[in-house]
Amino acid sequence: MRDIPLSNLEQQTIALAGVAQAARLVDQISKTGSYPLEFLDSSIHSLFVFSPDSAADLFSGISGVKLGLQNLSSLLADTKAPESHDLVRYFFSLLHLERKFSANTEMVSVVRSRLNHTSFRAEHFSNNVSELCHSISGIYEDTLSNHKFRIKVVGSVQHLQDAQNAQIIRAVLLAGIRSAFLWRQLGGHRWGLLLYRKRFLRSAQHLSHGLGVV
Repeated sequence: MRDIPLSNLEQQTIALAGVAQAARLVDQISKTGSYPLEFLDSSIHSLFVFSPDSAADLFSGISGVKLGLQNLSSLLADTKAPESHDLVRYFFSLLHLERKFSANTEMVSVVRSRLNHTSFRAEHFSNNVSELCHSISGIYEDTLSNHKFRIKVVGSVQHLQDAQNAQIIRAVLLAGIRSAFLWRQLGGHRWGLLLYRKRFLRSAQHLSHGLGVV
């Protein structure tokens, strides 16, 4: 248990790790049809933390986003690695779509209202993440899927055509938007991410080492 308060850089790093975690989950589900339930659960439940005291609260602690910290470290260390192409694309697409989403106050209000409504189900059916993804997928379909800028998910036709996988992917994309939203609330800007890439990389590696991840 960490007692030292998180710095703003660390909080921004955790929020970005939430985006990276969503990007990794989408990439894995679309290509293999599988996912680590622990981190899917953490990402999905982050959608129901409306007023976190710190970025870590979004994931019930830093350990809930350790998959994201791993992938954020890899992404920041080498954005041109061929095997990371889709991960990088999803990551920056989520940051871009969040900016468009946040500018549409009516859509933000609708999404928040529907998530509030769904939060009751999250409290009482927390062990059934598939049930939650079904509801959250509908929110994404009715709002962000209609935006001019859409995130194109690539992978195995077999896995992408599976209805449950499609629902989980949409729900995870919304979770990625949630993390990106928090990152900007914490003062994050894309130019800052590019300018201070090495700082974020060191921060992600430090937080990962604290969890025994790398």
